[in-house]
Amino acid sequence: MKKYVKPQAYAAETKDHRYAGTFEVLVPLPDRVKPHRIAQQFPTQQAAEGWLHSDEGQDAIAELFASHKPEPAKAGSAAKGGASKSAKR
Repeated sequence: MKKYVKPQAYAAETKDHRYAGTFEVLVPLPDRVKPHRIAQQFPTQQAAEGWLHSDEGQDAIAELFASHKPEPAKAGSAAKGGASKSAKR
């Protein structure tokens, strides 16, 4: 059985048509469906990957992971307030 490995940040072509032909850095975060987009555009994929591996890029990604702390699930939140709406109908 493989151990869980945290998904790595990656460079991808920008999907926003206003910035067509540029690249951006995307960072997958736990408990988030879509990856977080770093608000910076790069002219080439090599430039985006270079920033990604630079000290500035590594610091930005570390800050993003530090600021993203998933909220603990509330136990019994469905039981709060008595019966559910569907049971009252």
